[in-house]
Amino acid sequence: MTDYPTMIAQVNRMEPVPRRIRAMLGGRVVLDTIRAMYLWESPKYPQYYIPLDDIDATAVIDESHVQRLSRGTARRIGLRAGDVDRAGAGRVYTEDSLPGLAGLARLNWDSLDAWFEEDEQVFVHPRNPYTRVDALRSTRHVRIGLDGVLLAETSSAVLVFETGLPTRYYVNRTEVDFTALRPSPTVTECPYKGRTTEYWSAQIGDAVHEDLAWSYAFPSAALLPMAGLVSFYNEAVDIHVDGVLRERPVTHLRKVP
Repeated sequence: MTDYPTMIAQVNRMEPVPRRIRAMLGGRVVLDTIRAMYLWESPKYPQYYIPLDDIDATAVIDESHVQRLSRGTARRIGLRAGDVDRAGAGRVYTEDSLPGLAGLARLNWDSLDAWFEEDEQVFVHPRNPYTRVDALRSTRHVRIGLDGVLLAETSSAVLVFETGLPTRYYVNRTEVDFTALRPSPTVTECPYKGRTTEYWSAQIGDAVHEDLAWSYAFPSAALLPMAGLVSFYNEAVDIHVDGVLRERPVTHLRKVP
């Protein structure tokens, strides 16, 4: 089986974010900057580091707690907007830090209600500027099955190519056998695609395969061709493309033998 690695980036690498970054808390914008920096804390994707001056001073609570961390000395801060309090929301680095970090705040993603790049909401974590996601229409013949049951078949799929992940095949709903699927309450989010609006498990005989398929009704603008279509985890189903069975990949999203 193919193992899909993440792109390797140097840890602690920094570079400017070319996009306007904003975040909301308690119904209002509490940070707005065109001076954010990317910092790769791990090879997979960077985090935003925000100049403290670009965070609403009325929302910042100095928690009088100094931390000596691997990247330098930092002061812990909380955030407050209206009736919403987020203790330990982040930290501001001091002069005793890696070059370029002084005066920058690293805020915990979940301490804010919503993050935006320009005017598009971003989920889960910042987008990696070196990751590309494309949604392309295709007339290749795609069959998707599991344990001998045909779940979908199409010659008009949308193929989604995302750096570091296997190709995903998005199928028109009229070409999916929903008699084998059961709605699931699961919701997932992706920095590049947005938030799923539907999930399904598959029931094959007495076996239930949880959260096997999903759909985005309102994906990010760049991926509108896949809106409303249904995709299945390659890791858990059998996919034939132009008559050739594709190997089930192994990814961090779903490890299924």
